[in-house]
Amino acid sequence: MRDPPLPPYLDRGDGHNRCCQRRFWCIADVCGVLCVLITWLLIGYAEYVVMMILLSWPHSVMRGIHLVLYNTLTVLAFSSHARTMLTDPGAVPRGNATKEHMQWITSQEGGVVYKCPKCWSIKPERAHHCSVCQRCIRKMDHHCPWVNNCVGENNQKFFVLFTFYIASISVHALILAVNQFVSCFHTEWKECSIHTPPATVILLLFLIFEGALFGIFTLVMLCSQVQAIWTDETGIEALKGEEVRWRRQQRWKSMRAVFGRTWHHWFSPFTRPVLSGGGGGLRHVYPVPTGATPHGDSVRLLDSGSIDSNDSTDSESVAAEMERRTQSMGDMPV
Repeated sequence: MRDPPLPPYLDRGDGHNRCCQRRFWCIADVCGVLCVLITWLLIGYAEYVVMMILLSWPHSVMRGIHLVLYNTLTVLAFSSHARTMLTDPGAVPRGNATKEHMQWITSQEGGVVYKCPKCWSIKPERAHHCSVCQRCIRKMDHHCPWVNNCVGENNQKFFVLFTFYIASISVHALILAVNQFVSCFHTEWKECSIHTPPATVILLLFLIFEGALFGIFTLVMLCSQVQAIWTDETGIEALKGEEVRWRRQQRWKSMRAVFGRTWHHWFSPFTRPVLSGGGGGLRHVYPVPTGATPHGDSVRLLDSGSIDSNDSTDSESVAAEMERRTQSMGDMPV
């Protein structure tokens, strides 16, 4: 069932953090853009050294295999990075926490509705506010400056693939660089590359350093992401030690929910699974008893759909209360 349309003066979410006539998601963050450019520069540097030095052997079957394998992994890594950066991570529409909208939601399913005082949106279950994106993100794991985006419900698959393929090309380049470095000791350095021996040594050493550094970093990130998906608990939820109010999915179902139902789609950055929250449910109401008072910035609504008269419904008082709770219990933007 679709949500009711928002008033024109509140429907501000679709164009926020959008570019290219709202076709792509993009964050105007200077630090994030700089990190993205550095990432592309490092990928390009590794591509240059591998092609011009490490795979400059005479034509052979092994050279062809390494050439195809490395460039395939590089294209997949770049595609995964672009999809992670340009995909809406699961942003909640801003300004939809109107009294009428909340009444409509609770008339469908009784419970507790959470309101974010920063972007004035109704927070779905397991959503968190990001201070960089200035939006609440569904199943937000963390904000990564290297992709200039949050990692959330819609793009977690692409981020995992990005770490996997970066780790793969890092290990591949590292093996080729070490092998080339050792081989050059037994031959003339002038025969190792088109560059001078000092330049060749510097290029190889920097590639080895880059491969080792980013290989370890992305492998750690990959393992942490897979563990988070396997246990159905995001990084923020684990860090804050949040009480589990949601129903955990079975481990295999959690993996399929992120990567897809068929295994041959798991490693493709060009496909994404059908999200369970893409319209199959409201995902705004927390299934807690009416008398419960869970922590967080919440507005309690009765099962009948009317706002509880004991709770404050005035926007200023709600915002003040939310700010107080945010400072006291740590529902902080990441």
